[in-house]
Amino acid sequence: MRAILLPALRVTLVTWVLCGIVYPLAVTGFGQWLLPDQANGSLLRKPDGTVIGSRLIGQDWIGPGWFHGRPSATTATDPTDPNKTVSAPYNAAASGASNLGPTSRALAERLIADRKAAEASQPELAGRQLPSDMLTTSGSGLDPDISPAYARLQVPRVAAARGLAADQVAALVRNNTVGRSLGVFGEPRVNVLQLNLSLQEMTKASRSEGLRQR
Repeated sequence: MRAILLPALRVTLVTWVLCGIVYPLAVTGFGQWLLPDQANGSLLRKPDGTVIGSRLIGQDWIGPGWFHGRPSATTATDPTDPNKTVSAPYNAAASGASNLGPTSRALAERLIADRKAAEASQPELAGRQLPSDMLTTSGSGLDPDISPAYARLQVPRVAAARGLAADQVAALVRNNTVGRSLGVFGEPRVNVLQLNLSLQEMTKASRSEGLRQR
């Protein structure tokens, strides 16, 4: 028995040290040295260091003056009943899709309601074919990016809400559009958080210019 246990314990100890300590420390150190921003969550911060959000996780932007992200189907535990869930868009602790299929009545009703809401805020969208990411949720529910087509559709609403020229806001969308990774992977995309931060800076600059001209 001793002849069997001692070698087994030594193998277990060596494996634990290598896989549980050496390897994680090596990978963490390598990541912090080579890609520190990505290794720490791709966070965006205010000048005072306060974290605004991550470029990798979407946020629920509300109001006509912001670019909106892709719908999210993530949920959270109902605070009044632990056995139930409630809608919680972009809940990073519960990443997932709605799992509703093309024959789902609930999905059809949600799509119709979202389409009506979009047309109510932007009447010019009535009857138009819309980008799929404007109404459909992603598999993770945390998608931080939208298609350039969806971003461009929001330009008139955002510009009107902020008192900016539509051409200015459209240029902002173009400047924040990223092409395919390495030229071949994925699709062109716009990070909603970065776009809205750029929009916020443009609005501040526009207001400051208006005050100087008075």
